[in-house]
Amino acid sequence: MEATTYNYKVVRQFTVMTVVWGIVGMLVGVLIAAQLIWPTFTEALGPLAPYLSYGRLRPLHTNAVIFAFGGCGLFAASLYVVQRTCQTRLLSDGLAAFVFWGWQLVILLAAISLPLGLTSGKEYAELEWPIDLLITVVWVAYAVLYLGTIMIRKTQHIYVANWFFGAYIITIALLHLVNSAELPWALGGDTTLMGMFKSYSAYAPTR
Repeated sequence: MEATTYNYKVVRQFTVMTVVWGIVGMLVGVLIAAQLIWPTFTEALGPLAPYLSYGRLRPLHTNAVIFAFGGCGLFAASLYVVQRTCQTRLLSDGLAAFVFWGWQLVILLAAISLPLGLTSGKEYAELEWPIDLLITVVWVAYAVLYLGTIMIRKTQHIYVANWFFGAYIITIALLHLVNSAELPWALGGDTTLMGMFKSYSAYAPTR
């Protein structure tokens, strides 16, 4: 009966991807750690060497561990806890699927763009503006899904864990909107394909 009451599918999906992205992120970490000892060992890879340089893989490692591994873990935990403590199914299965696949797309785009050198240049806010916009859309959907589930709860009180998860959702939203604020390079007149996707931090000291 529980399988028909709660949406465990999205919880399992995020749990599996937590393990997958954890392995990927830590392997990248091992690779860049090896480069500190043998700085030139990736040169043997020929044309791929520039994409595997320390400067390009280091932001990929931090983003993979924080947003891919840690993010998927928090998604899985929060969506499991909110259902069990509120004794109700998630607000929308469709919205849950959008949050899962949207977040995987964010991670995939980061994994492609960072090795290519597409970065705004600000630590922990390296992703270019189109990806940041996607993050915002997915995060808003996640907030609606999570907080909406609390609104339709079948329990009278709200468990303390849900207050903590709700606080983290709001805090990360504010952090992303402020810390990742950036200006598209195309505003300066660059209409090339690369220029359309290039951006720089909105804060003068970092430009």
